[in-house]
Amino acid sequence: MLAILIAILAGLVALYWALSGDTDSFAAAASDNAAYIVAGLALAALYLSTMSGDYQGKRREAVRHAATWIVIALGLIVAYTYREELKTVAYRVAGEVLPPGHSLLVENAPTGEQAVRLRRHDNGHFVARGAVNGVSLSLLVDTGASTVVLRPADAERAGVDTKSLSFTAPVSTANGTTYAAPVRLKAVSVGPLEIRDVEALVAQPGALSENLLGMSFLKRLRSYEFSGDFLTLRG
Repeated sequence: MLAILIAILAGLVALYWALSGDTDSFAAAASDNAAYIVAGLALAALYLSTMSGDYQGKRREAVRHAATWIVIALGLIVAYTYREELKTVAYRVAGEVLPPGHSLLVENAPTGEQAVRLRRHDNGHFVARGAVNGVSLSLLVDTGASTVVLRPADAERAGVDTKSLSFTAPVSTANGTTYAAPVRLKAVSVGPLEIRDVEALVAQPGALSENLLGMSFLKRLRSYEFSGDFLTLRG
């Protein structure tokens, strides 16, 4: 029985080696850490010999338990091998079940590049739960707006001195031309994506029903992409 268990252990190690796809690196690492590997195998053999004593006269039960552990080990190896694909599937499932407006981190590359996915609201718009100057705000994504535009109350919450604003910037709307106050925001963020020193406007009281996440934020991202019910922001 001990020989069978040791053979299973050796087989699992060989299988991992084959699936790793980089046998040269694996062999080099094994050579550099030969002492640790021998010690680990010795401890494993000792453990298996101790365990095998529990199965004296229970060959069928021993085989069943060994098969169970083999399946578990293979499952872990396969899950590790396809971890990136499984992560993508998990993100897609989470994107379907999260309420619209919640940002979901879908990429976090070693180079520091990140991507966030937003789900479309039932009204057809994309609304991000972002932050302005560290204050959480709801922002309607609007590629037709040249800048980020804030309602006066939300601008004040974000630390803008609304009492000293000068409404001198003309803004074209569906109801005609109105005027807004130009400001610069310390930071605007959606999830982990943060853009600093952002050009923005503060609308006149009553002129805006929602804050707008315009091109002064979007154009400074690496890219943004609309696909079906999702908007992906990359930065």
